[in-house]
Amino acid sequence: MYPPLEILFEDNHCLAVVKPAPLLTQAPPEIPSLEALVRAYLKERYQKPGYVYLGIPHRLDRPVSGVVLFARQTKAAQRLHEQFQQRQVTKVYWAAVEGDVQPEAGVWEDWLLKVQEASRSERAAPDAPGAKHAVLHYRRLAGDGNRTLLELQPQTGRMHQLRVQTALRGWPVLGDTHYGATQPFGPAAELSRDRIIALHARQLTFLHPIRYEPITVTAPLPAVWDDLPFVISFSREPEVSAGQEGAPPARGEKTRKTIRINTGRHNIGGQLVRGGAGRGGG
Repeated sequence: MYPPLEILFEDNHCLAVVKPAPLLTQAPPEIPSLEALVRAYLKERYQKPGYVYLGIPHRLDRPVSGVVLFARQTKAAQRLHEQFQQRQVTKVYWAAVEGDVQPEAGVWEDWLLKVQEASRSERAAPDAPGAKHAVLHYRRLAGDGNRTLLELQPQTGRMHQLRVQTALRGWPVLGDTHYGATQPFGPAAELSRDRIIALHARQLTFLHPIRYEPITVTAPLPAVWDDLPFVISFSREPEVSAGQEGAPPARGEKTRKTIRINTGRHNIGGQLVRGGAGRGGG
């Protein structure tokens, strides 16, 4: 059972929602996924009888929570995909890691190699076949001497990049046993696929695919982060801006709302909350 679908931004062209962990971003029809939930929401809300188009310009790893952006039209999908490919989208993550990270800010650079058969990445020599340059800006937000809350801003998009680059320096993400973490995070899970880690896609800034104005969406931290006392002082309220920080949404846009939806296969909280296409969500 996952929490209700939480919508951060919506208009006729794109849709930003919160992905709970450990839900997959995309999966075959028989497996629960965020894509299936969003399709079901759009189908119900707009009473679409047939196929619902949904473009997916990026994804989050299964154990990671946070903002995921979808496109509702092919033109929007193409333009958003180009923004991600050309690194025009600003991504900000929050990570709770083991240890006391010092110095308080900096840039980490590594060459990473994808190990496909092991579903992981590892450090490699710059001239190793298949190695790719990885650049990550970090900033310390809080800590308790044994753990640190970091703000991470990747400049590249390598497989498991944030998880690998923190672990390489002896600061693995809490709960990320795949990369050597020893401190747990979240509820205990028997299956590895059901385990979560303390990595959250906090904020995404992109250009609207039609109007080309900057839009920033911010996802609140999941409730499980409340178990980390040094994180509690940070706000869990999301923010959305169109054009400038704090500006009201443009006409026809809908901002944060929580939707309870029944997909037929996977019950997510109950019944759908309906509303008109041009109305904002409260």
